[in-house]
Amino acid sequence: MALTSIKDALRNAHAGGYAVALFDTFDMHATEGMLQAFEEKRAPALIGIYGGFFEQANARSHAAYIRERAAMATVPVSLMLDHGASFEQCMKAISYGFTDVMYDGSRLPLDENIAQAAAVVRAAHAMGVCVEAELGHVGSGAEYQAYGAQRKGFTDPDAVARFVAETDVDCLAVAIGTAHGVYQGDPHIDLDLLRAIRARVDIPLVMHGGSGLSEEQFRSAIQAGIAKVNVATELFITAASRMREAARDADVSYFDLARLAVTTFRERCGYYLDLFGASGRIVY
Repeated sequence: MALTSIKDALRNAHAGGYAVALFDTFDMHATEGMLQAFEEKRAPALIGIYGGFFEQANARSHAAYIRERAAMATVPVSLMLDHGASFEQCMKAISYGFTDVMYDGSRLPLDENIAQAAAVVRAAHAMGVCVEAELGHVGSGAEYQAYGAQRKGFTDPDAVARFVAETDVDCLAVAIGTAHGVYQGDPHIDLDLLRAIRARVDIPLVMHGGSGLSEEQFRSAIQAGIAKVNVATELFITAASRMREAARDADVSYFDLARLAVTTFRERCGYYLDLFGASGRIVY
């Protein structure tokens, strides 16, 4: 199948009380394992390329690989720029064939975040591209104790309606207690805040920083209104751990490790698709 925007899958998840999953990729082995999981589970496929990696020399060729692999897939595949740093980067991603972009102006003052996100939305919508933006700031796991655990950067529910109305974003990433990367300390999700946000806007809400959450935290967040969950760190940590263990065998080959990487991503991504309720949503 040709690449397709995640917009319809997001709407379906939003209406159906489950969540689609975005998995970030950095190489072909991860991508292949992810796509095998999406196909095996019959789930909408959303693959992300992180904005920091996007500027690497091989990002464009990897995007081309994903487009070619998507053409052979048995489920719809979407390719999203994750945490696009600027209007220019979002436009470059669209020129590379990305179907969806996330503009991250979460560190900017509210008015500037709105203005920049709205500019991305106007240009992207003119080309049929779905846009995610972030209100509040989801920090890193390394700074969690001093940042997220102190409720710094949490999404202001009183600003949500204005942000959505003035930007016309298709989905909104919210800061409710999660963090990117490995947590220092135990994550705590503010479900009451999430419900307050959900009561103010009727668009799909997104949770970043999925690695390290418990199954109950995932289920509760989805029940409270999350329609898309981003996961990356746990996938790569698990794959690296399994590959290190396998490499202890003196007879293991590069190809053995490559196959193990694909298998690990397929298994772990499949686990999340089941957990989020995304499995079985593609019926043709």
